[in-house]
Amino acid sequence: MDSAGLVWVLISSALVLFMTPGLAFFYGGMDRRRNVLNMLMMNFYCILAVPVLWMVLGYSLAQVPFESDFIGGFDAFILQDLVTAGDGGTLATIAFLGMFAAITPALISGAVAGRMKFGAWALFVPLWLFIVYVPIFKWVYGGWLGQRGSLDFAGGTAIHVNAGIAALAAVLVLGRRRVDPAPPHSMPLVMIGTGILWFGWFGFNAGSALAANGQAAQAFMNTFLAGAAAGLAWIVVEWLRDGRPSNLGAASGIVAGLVAITPAAGYVSGIAPIAIGAVAGVACCYAVRLKTKLGYDDALDVVGVHFVGGLVGSLLIGFFANPTFFEGSFSAGIFYGGSTKLLVEQALANGVAIVWSFVLTFIIMKALAATIGVRADEQAELTGLDLALHSETAYHD
Repeated sequence: MDSAGLVWVLISSALVLFMTPGLAFFYGGMDRRRNVLNMLMMNFYCILAVPVLWMVLGYSLAQVPFESDFIGGFDAFILQDLVTAGDGGTLATIAFLGMFAAITPALISGAVAGRMKFGAWALFVPLWLFIVYVPIFKWVYGGWLGQRGSLDFAGGTAIHVNAGIAALAAVLVLGRRRVDPAPPHSMPLVMIGTGILWFGWFGFNAGSALAANGQAAQAFMNTFLAGAAAGLAWIVVEWLRDGRPSNLGAASGIVAGLVAITPAAGYVSGIAPIAIGAVAGVACCYAVRLKTKLGYDDALDVVGVHFVGGLVGSLLIGFFANPTFFEGSFSAGIFYGGSTKLLVEQALANGVAIVWSFVLTFIIMKALAATIGVRADEQAELTGLDLALHSETAYHD
């Protein structure tokens, strides 16, 4: 990694780290005022615990050796015999990937808002990291799915589809909240969180080039365009369907577009990011209503935005991938002269991730429920998790 690439990856790592507090504000504003500190703590806990676990063993299992099919090993345990102080590129890459590992379980927190014990969350995060996240990350990046030809530039399959379907498994074990859903308690917090997420997402996507080059610049532009197109598409749907656009719709649409372009950011160009963002904005706008019809209590629309958005973006790579533009060795999408092969590989990779993540997350949650319990008691839910679990309140009269 040259000096410019090293600087860009370090900056991108900081941007991705900043996304988790942004996610905390985004979710915290959407939650009830009596649970906002609990939501902040669930997200910040991921920043506290996951980087340590990633350095000790997570990176080794997820990437060393890179060419292993299913899982790494212990060769890089505590990064031993892997890097030196002079190997800045490797250290920057490990840090960058550690930021991804931290935000992924944090995404799940929005689905379980308002009813999960914090002690259960504290155990769920490391268990989920090693049992669910690390294997899928390995299979997609360097492992058997990536070797077959599936594409995931910055984590559509490994992060968003993975966390989104895990959120569904978690809420099915937890059950519905004891109190009726309420509107966001603070839309300003939601909009601030959205802005921070969008800002950080430039590092998330463009940083995944791991170089300061043209692919990073195109990923940057794609991130800008897809977020805007999806936010616009969402509020247009609201305007036509409900008679008025909403701030929450704009925020949710922006995030849906960012999620959707994530797997494709370094593989598509031209009109593709606008098309991907627009499709995701419409699809996710309707998907968030499925929880009412199907009866699962996804408190803050993690399934509808992250699972659906990630899946839409990943599958659309099969249509829009443009290797000629990027001078890359990956397969072309259908719109650029390719066959259906890439689309099939995208469907396979996501199908594997969905099955593995859902089943293993369900088992983890069931195991925690049978031992320490995962559900906060009724009084804690009614009083609010801030006071009940943390002895704090966000707002004072």
